Amino acid sequence: MTTNNPPLAGGWKPSPLMVRILSAFVVLGAVIGLVFVGIYGVYVLVLVLGGLALWEFHGLSEGMGSRAPAWLLYPLGVFFAFSGTVLKEIDVTLVLALALVGGLGAFLFVPGRRQGLSRWAMGLAGALYVGMPFNYYLLLYTSKPSGLTWTLFTILAVVASDAAALLIGSRIGRHPFFTNISPKKTVEGAVAGVVGSVIVMLIGVSAVLGHSPIHAIVLGVLVGVSAEVGDLVESQMKRLAEVKDTSHLIPGHGGVLDRIDSILFPPILVYLYLMLFHLL
Repeated sequence: MTTNNPPLAGGWKPSPLMVRILSAFVVLGAVIGLVFVGIYGVYVLVLVLGGLALWEFHGLSEGMGSRAPAWLLYPLGVFFAFSGTVLKEIDVTLVLALALVGGLGAFLFVPGRRQGLSRWAMGLAGALYVGMPFNYYLLLYTSKPSGLTWTLFTILAVVASDAAALLIGSRIGRHPFFTNISPKKTVEGAVAGVVGSVIVMLIGVSAVLGHSPIHAIVLGVLVGVSAEVGDLVESQMKRLAEVKDTSHLIPGHGGVLDRIDSILFPPILVYLYLMLFHLL
C-alpha cells in the first residue's frame, strides 16, 4: 500500500495535518507576496488561480456529463476575469455574441457535435463561474480610496464564516443542512458562519472604514450566506462528477476550487451593494 507522503531522511514522515498546515502557509505567503507587489502582482495572482480553477472545472465538467471545450472555456474565463478592468474597453455583449455564433457554429464541424449545445453551455457556465468572481475582486481592489480594505475584509469575513461554521457545526451541530449535497453541514454551523461574517464586517465596515453598522450587518449577512452557497455549489459539482477533490494540486487540501469555492460569490454581492449605496 502506497502513501501520499513518503518518509524523509531518517525515516521521519510528516503527518497529514503538518502537510496541510505547511502547504497552507506556502500558498498564503505566495498570495500575500503577490498582493503587496501591487496591481501587477494581483493580475498574476488572478491569472494563476483563475487558470488553475478553470483547469479543474474542465476536469469536473466531463464527470458532470458534458466536457467543456477548452478552446471556449479558457479564453472566455480570462476575458470575464478582466472584463471590468484591463479589458473594459471590449464590449461584453460583443464577446458573448461571438461566443454564441462562433461557439455553437464550431460544433457543426468539431468532434462531439452531437453534444454541441450541452458542451457549449458547460464551457460558458465554467467561464462565468470562475471568471466573474475574479472580475469583481479586481473591481473592488482597484476602487479608490479604500479598495484594498474592502477586498481584504471581504475575504476575512469568508474565512471567519468558514471557521465558525466548521467549529460550531462539528461541536454542537445537530440539525442536518443540505445532506444530499454535503452530509456534514448543519443548521447550527450555517448560522454560526453568518454570525462570524457579520462580526468581521462590523469591525471592517464600521470600526475601520467608518460606515453605518447597518451596512456592516447587511454586508456580513450577504457575505456569510453567499459563502455557504458557493461552498454548496462546488460540493454539488463534485458529487455530480463523483470525485472527492477537484484536484491534488495543494497537498492536504485538494484543489484550488476546493479552497476558493466559498470566496467566489461574496465579492459580487459586496461590490453591487457598495455601488447601490454609493459606499465606494
